Amino acid sequence: MESLWPYATPGISDQLFERLPGIPMSQREVRLVLLSVLRLGPQAVLWDVGAGTGTITVEAALLCPQGVIVAVERDEDVATLIKKNCQRFGVSNVEVVVDNAPECFDSLPHVPDSILVEGGRDLKPLLAYAWQKLAAGGRLVATAVNFQALYAISESFAELQVRNIEVVQTGGSRLENRGSNQVLKPIVPTFILSGDKF
Repeated sequence: MESLWPYATPGISDQLFERLPGIPMSQREVRLVLLSVLRLGPQAVLWDVGAGTGTITVEAALLCPQGVIVAVERDEDVATLIKKNCQRFGVSNVEVVVDNAPECFDSLPHVPDSILVEGGRDLKPLLAYAWQKLAAGGRLVATAVNFQALYAISESFAELQVRNIEVVQTGGSRLENRGSNQVLKPIVPTFILSGDKF
């Protein structure tokens, strides 16, 4: 059977993923930046917390075939969606955990080299607990789509003494067809904060 994404490079087209109404999905352009700041090695262990549709989970699994990607999602239907997307792309190095973060962190498998936090109701305790679980020399990455989340992440990074902090805001537009016309559709601006643990 031919692979849906037979390329070595990341950047899977959004329309190739199965979706559920109302469940967020990182757009391709945002995913590309996220994958670059995660700095995953071939045998990386990534915790994708709040994995949503599973786009980062799938892309990371394809990039790190000898690694382990742990996708954490509290909703059973959304976790099922992640599993379906993993099957669509033929990745088998993903473990989907249906539970609340950070309460489930003590029971998660594998010590993570990288943790990605994509949203959450109470970000500061979530980031603090993620930081405790992160391996020395690991990467913590968090996303924000509003200023409240940006402030909470920024404050948390300062309190945790995250090193080599980088902040990127994605943006731009993508050409799309609407009827017989082509229009530029804006990409949702997302703040991406990342840094290292020493």
